[in-house]
Amino acid sequence: MRKISSFFIPIIFSLVAVNAGLAQTPAKVSSPDGHISVTVRLENGKPVYSVAHDSDIFLEDSPLGLKTSIGDFSEGLTIESSASNTIADSYELNRAKVSKVQYNANELVTSFTNEAKDTLQVIFRVSNRDVAFSYKLIGKDLNTKVKILSEATAFNLPDQATTFLSAQALPMTGWEQTKPSYEEGYTFDAPLGEASQYGVGYTFPALFKNETKGWLLISETGVDGTYPGSRLGESGTDGVFPLLFPQEGENNSIGATYAAMAMPAQTPWRTITLGKTLKPIVESTVAFDLVKPKYRATTDYQTGRATWSWIVWQDGSINYEDQIKFIDLSAALNFEYVLIDNWWDANIGRDRMEELVDYARSKNVSVLLWYNSNGYWSNAPQTPQDFMNTAYKRQREMAWMQEIGVKGIKVDFFGGDKQTTMQLYEDILNDANNYGLGVVFHGCTLPRGWERMYPNYMSSEAVLASENLIFTQEASDQHAYKSTLHPFIRNTVGAMDFGPVFLNKRLTKDQQGGSIRKTTEAFELATGVLYFSPIQHFGLTPNNLDEQPQFVLDFLKEVPATWDETVYIGGEPGDYAAIARRKGQKWYVAVTNGKKEDRTLELNLPMLKNAEITLIYDKSDRTAGLKSMKIIKNGKLKFKLLGEGGAVITGN
Repeated sequence: MRKISSFFIPIIFSLVAVNAGLAQTPAKVSSPDGHISVTVRLENGKPVYSVAHDSDIFLEDSPLGLKTSIGDFSEGLTIESSASNTIADSYELNRAKVSKVQYNANELVTSFTNEAKDTLQVIFRVSNRDVAFSYKLIGKDLNTKVKILSEATAFNLPDQATTFLSAQALPMTGWEQTKPSYEEGYTFDAPLGEASQYGVGYTFPALFKNETKGWLLISETGVDGTYPGSRLGESGTDGVFPLLFPQEGENNSIGATYAAMAMPAQTPWRTITLGKTLKPIVESTVAFDLVKPKYRATTDYQTGRATWSWIVWQDGSINYEDQIKFIDLSAALNFEYVLIDNWWDANIGRDRMEELVDYARSKNVSVLLWYNSNGYWSNAPQTPQDFMNTAYKRQREMAWMQEIGVKGIKVDFFGGDKQTTMQLYEDILNDANNYGLGVVFHGCTLPRGWERMYPNYMSSEAVLASENLIFTQEASDQHAYKSTLHPFIRNTVGAMDFGPVFLNKRLTKDQQGGSIRKTTEAFELATGVLYFSPIQHFGLTPNNLDEQPQFVLDFLKEVPATWDETVYIGGEPGDYAAIARRKGQKWYVAVTNGKKEDRTLELNLPMLKNAEITLIYDKSDRTAGLKSMKIIKNGKLKFKLLGEGGAVITGN
């Protein structure tokens, strides 16, 4: 045996001492401004983390780890090393709530080993708004593949926290067995430990109120075809929400519930956005900060606004004559798109569709076409179907659309979060890019950083959207209240194709029956700004052109669909919502009243101090009024909202 030089002996002992110390000493990382801190440590061989904002605990000791086909990385671990780094990234977005982002974070990489000496790295990044973490699995031997069977990941909320969560649906339930599709209601300020509606947990994003200390939103980003989408499991009264993989029965039991990956394997990012108010949650870009573009755009994809006959006029409107009317409506409002929804292949046909696309082009309007995602995972009968789920059929169909000038597709009815389903989303996006088509998903999962990952991704439903206003009076009765939930929960993490702005008093074609709209017209206009989607599908109908005053039509002609800046102004769930968005030099401030009672609000609008502004407001008859005024030098504006009313403030 070769003798070790005395020169090396102190170094060897020093390294051992550092590693032994790491096993006992927690590793810590803080945000650049020092307000958010994360602690990572071992507890009886199990890795845990906690999150604090200043001196307040937002997540108590919470489990970390993976259970895999090459070993258990949730217990029996030792800490081998811990390293800190700084992260700085500048990037631009062209289909988001902001256009330029400067991301700065501090990173902590802690390496754990199990008894087999394989390594699990836990990577934490902490910015001034967000905490994010991901796992990286590195085998000591040559392993080219691994199955991640489950995660030990959990989120341990303080005992007095309350929830604003959307329930996970049971598989193969709902209309024609199309669930789960992220279309459930929310809990409201509910205590920990209450069972979810279906007993299988909750979907992301998940909003919690930490007593009077602030708010936190938990979600994930970077999910693609290499991993399933995750959810929160049931919590006991201890406030521990485990992270779970999809249910076995999703998508008609097609595909595995676990992740099958190449080695070394890195998981998507779990994200935690927190602060004393909802401001960091509304303004967060963490869903995009942690991902990179996957491929280049083949064309300059156009964002914008769309009309669609189906939302109010329903299936009977999918005919050539009615689509002409909605193309003309889009043209009259300077909208970029018209969406032709389900059954177009049967009711209009492909030859006449070419004529419609030509007519729309003559009006400077682009056509979007609806498709059923289905192969064999639900009973949804709408056609065209059996195209998007098979590569050669999908590519042949997309080539036809490119040839006749269609600019995008809306693909519906997915029903699951398994890895194989995530791969289908990615395959549709990738193929669509090859044929210059933008993509909107419905009946679908939550987008997880997709605006940055896929250049032709436009929007996703993944919310109890505006179709329910037509389906039931109850949804219309709750519309104003829910306008104070979506902007602070679902829409914070990605595009939300809700389908806003209804100006008909009755939500049917003849306005003689159907749901009665309870909100004011200023409220409805505000939702066109409050809800963000790069292609915004409006609930307008041709009669609105004759029934609305010119200033309403002018607003619709000018309102953007994407933004350069987004700022939280005020409000919280169940009360009111006020969000400001900027396009170029012009600000739009959208306000909705979630309550049935009239109220007076005073908003602080520093971006508009000393500015001449226009205010679209609630008149006493619940129609929209317009006035011009100047905001005083302190930037504050006081105005009245009717019950279930709203306002839009614009100015430079």
